[in-house]
Amino acid sequence: MLITPHPGANRDNLLKALQSVQGELSNLVSGAGNAQNAQERVLAYLKWTNSAVRMLGTQISPSDLNHLVLTDRYKLLLTVAGTMTGTDTPTKAFLNGLVARELEERVTAFNEAVKTLERQITRWSGYEQYIVPDTSFYIHHPAKLEDLDPGSLLGDPHADFVVLVPMVIVDELDRLKETKDKLVRWRAGYTLAVLDRLFQKWDVRALLRQGGTDPEPKVAPLGDAWIELLFEAPGHVRLPNSDDEIIDRALSVEPLLNRKVTLLTYDTGQSMRARNAGLRVVKLRPEIGEEPV
Repeated sequence: MLITPHPGANRDNLLKALQSVQGELSNLVSGAGNAQNAQERVLAYLKWTNSAVRMLGTQISPSDLNHLVLTDRYKLLLTVAGTMTGTDTPTKAFLNGLVARELEERVTAFNEAVKTLERQITRWSGYEQYIVPDTSFYIHHPAKLEDLDPGSLLGDPHADFVVLVPMVIVDELDRLKETKDKLVRWRAGYTLAVLDRLFQKWDVRALLRQGGTDPEPKVAPLGDAWIELLFEAPGHVRLPNSDDEIIDRALSVEPLLNRKVTLLTYDTGQSMRARNAGLRVVKLRPEIGEEPV
């Protein structure tokens, strides 16, 4: 799973915190046999969860914290810790079994989270610029997805760009395939077809356009354009408004990218909300023509 950090979090500090909690978890698992009874094992586990919440609670989203630490089995163990104090064999076996399964699953979850974050930091440590076109861009922009030239829109034709596509946009395009407007229906279907084709051959990032050499001598080569899907972490709950969700997803990756993300939109309301939230925005304007008589 890819962690969703709080706005303003530092990705390197977050990785160190995850690794520290992971280390404490490994120590707990390796020393679990030293506990003299089942209740001591439960208390040692609950002590680890308190430490994990203290270190991660201010850095990652509540849904991530619930997935990694504050699980349903944690809540059960917290409930029974003060009530199941019997020393009979069935009680000890029940508590030991609960703790063992929970520790095993926490080890798997933290190993996955740390490895995923390490891979993401490595992939997002280049010099690319990152943009999030919203749904209106894919429908109304004159250039279709395969003809997109981010450099011309942001005034930097020689830079490499990565187009980020939150899954909420994919779902919105799926819905727009059923609209009565023929142009909107076609552009939605076309964009989805391109994404489907690209990501059958690639992983989460695909090459959208190969850069090339500028015909003018002594001019830097034109940049590459890549496209990357932004999947949602387990337990993620979308905001009721799709525009707000797109803004939220763009903001959530900025700490992991360690740079600003630019939102591209044709919607006035979306651009206002995005700027107010702290995103960098390029508001595009279609030709409106002459005033009707």
